[in-house]
Amino acid sequence: MPAAVSAPAFLLIVGALPFWESLRAQPRVRAALMGINAAVVGLLLAALWNPVITSGIRGVGDGLLAGVALVALMKWKWPPWVVVAGCAGVGWVMGAVGV
Repeated sequence: MPAAVSAPAFLLIVGALPFWESLRAQPRVRAALMGINAAVVGLLLAALWNPVITSGIRGVGDGLLAGVALVALMKWKWPPWVVVAGCAGVGWVMGAVGV
């Protein structure tokens, strides 16, 4: 069943692949792709906001921890497993202390 769901998208990609470079060179197609990209980013942000932020960040401490984790990933380039392990440890301590 899952193959039947993803087969149309896969076939569309395989069919468009030979023409991809010529399609990307066209200004209208490039503009459409930029719009599609913006829409996908908006959907991902909405999906992050509703279940994750509204139920996962319950206070200032949680928000600060999430912000530090984001900085550690994006600016300091820490490996994701280190950030996840560090956040798990800090979250455990925050829960035990009652922060």
